[in-house]
Amino acid sequence: MDFTLSEEQTAFRDVLQHFVKREIIPVAHEWEREGRYPTEIVEGMKEMGLFGMLVPAEYGGMDVDAVSYGIVFEELSRGWMGVAGILGSHSLATNLIRRYGTEEQKQAYLPKLATGEMRSGIALTEPGAGSDLQGISTTATKDGDSYVIRGTKTWITNARHANVLPVLVKTDPSASPAHKGMSVLLVDAHLDGFAVSKDIPKLGYKGTESCEVVLDNVRVPAEALLGGVEGLGFKQSLAALEIGRINVAARSVGLAQAAFDAAFSYAKQREAFGKPIAEFQAIQLQIADMATEIQAGRLLTWWAAAKMDSGKRSDLETGMAKLWCAEMCLRTSLTALRIHGGYGFSSEYEVSRIYRDAPLMAIGEGTSDILRTVIARSLLRGETIV
Repeated sequence: MDFTLSEEQTAFRDVLQHFVKREIIPVAHEWEREGRYPTEIVEGMKEMGLFGMLVPAEYGGMDVDAVSYGIVFEELSRGWMGVAGILGSHSLATNLIRRYGTEEQKQAYLPKLATGEMRSGIALTEPGAGSDLQGISTTATKDGDSYVIRGTKTWITNARHANVLPVLVKTDPSASPAHKGMSVLLVDAHLDGFAVSKDIPKLGYKGTESCEVVLDNVRVPAEALLGGVEGLGFKQSLAALEIGRINVAARSVGLAQAAFDAAFSYAKQREAFGKPIAEFQAIQLQIADMATEIQAGRLLTWWAAAKMDSGKRSDLETGMAKLWCAEMCLRTSLTALRIHGGYGFSSEYEVSRIYRDAPLMAIGEGTSDILRTVIARSLLRGETIV
């Protein structure tokens, strides 16, 4: 049993850490407060090939393993979680097309998505349907050799920068159960009727936009149907979200590590009663708990990613990793803020940004309670973790 990274994975992490330290950390706090889009950082990620992480080499991608994929999101989130979001939604789209697209769809999109020349996200959530994807109301009606899409999607990351957007729709609204009538269409964001109606104001997760997208009689060719077969969209979307749990678990670890780093540094510098507060046992106990929980989350994420790399079903493991890491991130960010005392409540300190970003980890890619249900059902089916 080996809980260490390979030489290749370690070297990959070193490159990412250098990039984050040089290009992200120096500007994250200021740009986040300004609401500035991180264009220069995005260009740097393109140059590193990160937009093609999940794209097969034959289409110009890096085709990294799931552990390396997690490392990317941990390190980026340690610098600025919003930047990780830009890459996260894009990679879900590339994974969706890679796994389920026709050869024509792969040839049309994957090479340009791999370089970042084309950008994407994934449009699942609606104003009235979040965790319950079967409750979506967006429809796509077949009309000759086209589909006409009507509906609204919300919380769509990268919506303003997407060239093509996978959209979950109901091609047969009368199907029972509902998931049998759901499909994914690859929608050109420049088509008539496709509109980004607004940016959603957010507590945290700044740097990348989260938008409402209106599809008002958007006509797409029949060739835009992912995989060329109707009725598979629900299954395709859930499968894509499985690696998304690795993404968010790793983001949670990176964000928690950033909170720890800030609190640890502050505790060694801040003095009270004539000595650094790090020398007080009350602070030491909190430091020890944070460090232990972060490392537990990191190993849990690598364990789940390794299970995914084995090719075996991994919804139990990815669910556990995402659940633990998200809740751990919430606890760690609050503890870090408390260690800062009154300064933790000031927007001048990095820890306040981290604290605002943390709640999304327990919501995105399945809420913590939904994941508890996923884990319980997996166990009841007889799955084991040993």
